[in-house]
Amino acid sequence: MNFGFIRVAAAIPRLKVANCQYNTAEIIETAKQAHLQGAQIVAFPELAITSYTCGDLFLQRALQNEALIGLKTILEQTRTLECIIIAGMPLLINSRLYNCAAVIKAGIILGVVPKSFIPNYSEFYEARWFCSGIDKQNETIKILGQTVPFGTDLLFEAENISGLCFGIEICEDLWTAIPPSSYQALNGATLLFNLSASNEIVGKHEYRESMIRMQSAKCAAAYVYTSSGANESTTDLVFGGHALICEYGSLLVESERFSFGEQLIACDVDIERMVSERLKNSSFTQRTTDCKFRKVAFILEEPKTDRIQRHIDAHPFVPSDLSVRNKRCNEIFSIQTSGLGKRLKHTGIEKCVIGISGGLDSTLALLVIAKTYDRLGLDRKNIHAITMPGFGTSDNTLNNSLELMRLMEVTTYQIDIKEACMKHFEDIGHDPSVYDVTYENVQARERTQILMDIANKIGGLVIGTGDLSELALGWCTYNGDHMSMYAVNSGVPKTLVKYLVQWAADYVFQDETSKVLLSILDTPISPELLPTDDAGQIRQKTEDIVGPYELHDFFLYHFVRYGAQPSKISAMAKQAFEGKYSGEAVESWLKAFLRRFFSQQFKRSCLPDGPKVGSISLSPRGDWRMPSDGDVSAWLNI
Repeated sequence: MNFGFIRVAAAIPRLKVANCQYNTAEIIETAKQAHLQGAQIVAFPELAITSYTCGDLFLQRALQNEALIGLKTILEQTRTLECIIIAGMPLLINSRLYNCAAVIKAGIILGVVPKSFIPNYSEFYEARWFCSGIDKQNETIKILGQTVPFGTDLLFEAENISGLCFGIEICEDLWTAIPPSSYQALNGATLLFNLSASNEIVGKHEYRESMIRMQSAKCAAAYVYTSSGANESTTDLVFGGHALICEYGSLLVESERFSFGEQLIACDVDIERMVSERLKNSSFTQRTTDCKFRKVAFILEEPKTDRIQRHIDAHPFVPSDLSVRNKRCNEIFSIQTSGLGKRLKHTGIEKCVIGISGGLDSTLALLVIAKTYDRLGLDRKNIHAITMPGFGTSDNTLNNSLELMRLMEVTTYQIDIKEACMKHFEDIGHDPSVYDVTYENVQARERTQILMDIANKIGGLVIGTGDLSELALGWCTYNGDHMSMYAVNSGVPKTLVKYLVQWAADYVFQDETSKVLLSILDTPISPELLPTDDAGQIRQKTEDIVGPYELHDFFLYHFVRYGAQPSKISAMAKQAFEGKYSGEAVESWLKAFLRRFFSQQFKRSCLPDGPKVGSISLSPRGDWRMPSDGDVSAWLNI
């Protein structure tokens, strides 16, 4: 099963200017290499059969004939290949010359798409030779004995792969105010190809890349771009051979520029992801054009490998590049502090109450509150921070919480909840030696009661500390730590919480504060509700119970963000975490995630307010609306 992945390739073959026989042989050889790599569609540059820099030779009948012979040779010698080939060539039709892309499969020409916009400025003077095909629609042509659809109104749609539909534009088409690919995407194209011949000048390749990335994002599509290489004529210009494959704004793979050898890049693009993006984006369907397209049907063979040929990020919420990650952390911290700041300004309340456990989540929340007060010019003594040791609190976390509160210069409380919990056990008739869910939740609710009552006493807001991952798993006590008056961490996944605290230790705070933050980072994640072991160490480790957070965040990202089916999530996770988790472990924890995600929706249905900080939010008032009694059965068949 391909899970909606399609392997595409962008090729830049060696060539000789105006030598169609040589160029054709190189195209065929490169197409065979693409086929061996499992590529299902491979695109070649603009006018690849002749070369782009032929100048007035394009007007020579000899070159036009040689181009047709080259096309015929490609048809004959790639007949047994399973991949679709898109090749650029000049084509004479009714005494007019067009700059075209021919779409070939198994010896058949599926269609020919002419270039719409013909540049005739600066170093470009294509109008000297070529006509625009912008008005060519609903036409067919006879070519090499085949009757072939011809026009700018062509889309190519797979009959056997849901959602796969591709369109083609040529070079300058992309650089216009409204590229043809925009209309193609609005009419169903999830995959876009651009056959180009873009010369190199200083800084142009960065602009070109940004434009391709942006077009792929605006069109919610994968975009495959390939441009003529360094073997083109250098009479006045130099061509670098720039090939890129982008997907929804992200660059997946890029060629090496200025190479005299052939270039072939290939990777798998996620068509299902594009369909998912469009399903959610209601604006995408609000078309502003009445453009009509013909769809050419084809059958695409399944890939020969089960391995996905692309980088799969094991930590999709956390940028791998340090500079990007630091910018992301700063942005998230700004969103959190702005959200809380607005709430304080609106209510006129200047006092906050927060429970401090010595763990990552409450640490991040306290840092957010402290910096919010600094921004608003409020006295940090109005922050009432309370640590509430219980049956499972270790000396290390207690000491970290007390030290952190001291360094933040907040009003500090230490309230031991053990005696109150024992009285509650007595009142409800629970045996305190039974460490069950009642034993745990009594402590969580006692802590929340203290926070709420102190907030009432001083006229303050209780600030929640729970994160996005805990909300997804339901790893919170209903009407316990589940509840607050404003939840600053509700949009931040656990894997990112760690990096936010690390960022704060490295760049926001110094000396003693940084030291205690690093100590908190080294502490195992735990609710500390069960008694410590004989050595006073944490016995209850969250990830031993619910599973690794890095796996759950991976599952959450692909399940909620793209609506990916569990079998696809499993295959991607196995590859992303290869060597770290077994396939059996991935499937087991995925099923656990799904069961918890469905069964714990009732907690998310009544969440307190909190800011969305990334692409995923589980707020019932915003991004995620789901019945609490939904049946998970269909999702467990991995």
